[in-house]
Amino acid sequence: MEGFSGLGRTLVIVGILLVVLGLAVSGKIPFLGRLPGDIRIQRDGFTFYFPLTTCIVLSLVVSLILTLLRR
Repeated sequence: MEGFSGLGRTLVIVGILLVVLGLAVSGKIPFLGRLPGDIRIQRDGFTFYFPLTTCIVLSLVVSLILTLLRR
């Protein structure tokens, strides 16, 4: 990707992240949000959900993509 300028590369990265985020929000990635380690507490009239493992996995994937694009 030597032909990309700084702005072009940034736009490509943002585009890829938006597609992945859109797929995650729409439920097209079935395992996302239901991984072992995601915290879910349900009580009467109250639900607490914190996708801890999902956040870690997404962070690793984004870091890997950014590392590959920097080379």
